[in-house]
Amino acid sequence: MRYTAKKIGTLLLTLVLVSLFVFLALSNLSGDAATRLLGTEATPERLEALRTELGLDKPLPVRYVEWVAGMLRGDMGISYQYRLSVSQLIAERLRPTLSLTLMAFALIVALSIPVGVVTAKYAGGWLDRVVTVLGQLLMSVPPFFTGILFTYLFGLLLRLFVPGAFPAWEAGRMRYLGYLFFPALAIALPRVAMTVRLLRGCILDEAQKDYVRTSMARGRSRGDILYRHVLKNTLVPLITFLAMTVAELVAGSVIIEQVFSIPGLGRLLISGISNRDAPVVQAVVVLVAFWVVVCNLAGDLLGRRIDPRLRYGEGGRT
Repeated sequence: MRYTAKKIGTLLLTLVLVSLFVFLALSNLSGDAATRLLGTEATPERLEALRTELGLDKPLPVRYVEWVAGMLRGDMGISYQYRLSVSQLIAERLRPTLSLTLMAFALIVALSIPVGVVTAKYAGGWLDRVVTVLGQLLMSVPPFFTGILFTYLFGLLLRLFVPGAFPAWEAGRMRYLGYLFFPALAIALPRVAMTVRLLRGCILDEAQKDYVRTSMARGRSRGDILYRHVLKNTLVPLITFLAMTVAELVAGSVIIEQVFSIPGLGRLLISGISNRDAPVVQAVVVLVAFWVVVCNLAGDLLGRRIDPRLRYGEGGRT
């Protein structure tokens, strides 16, 4: 419990620091929001009234405390650009981002685990060498470039989807998920290559341990030892890595949503930055930060749950 409490405390401290940093950065860089909103129609009286409406007439510490208190209540403020609740804007764009993230994660698991196991089982063979070269290539190509290639090849040439015409959920689940497949694959491919390399390395390291040699000396097959024991002992680093992957996928979706014109949190964030819509940017950044730290915490705690050695490795403290 002490370890869990320490991790939760670290999580809360991280979120406080992120919220403070993004609030101060936007407050100092965004300039006078009231002046930008009114433009040529700005008069001293209208500026003063709008600053009061937006709460910009209050001292910076008061505004920060009120913003944090509102976030804790689920009130993320009012968008300067849309003049709508930020909570409403995020809720409308949350489904595409979550769908994209979950599909990319499913592709990572479905592709990387079988390939990682096979390459480790036949390490040094032609398949292992091909996968290694392909993995290096995939890790060197940024997802946004892969997304552009997919848009041209599968969208414009093969016409498997219409670039820029993202279908609504109500238009049909298959159309909705089908459009998300290629951006999800573009995000997933570099992480697939990294996961394959991690899993392959973990399996080969585990295979060199004494219990594996003893089992083989007793006549047990290499495949039986691999699937019954070695894979089980590689779960902790794999789960931790996959938890970090889930956290990074949300951040990675920002650019991909721009490439494929997906109306998710990524496009909302980019739009907020372009228009200096501080309430939107602050809320999305804190939400993404929360997702990242929670996923990392979950992976850490799950790894300790699976492997008792991690729970009792520090003098029996939990």
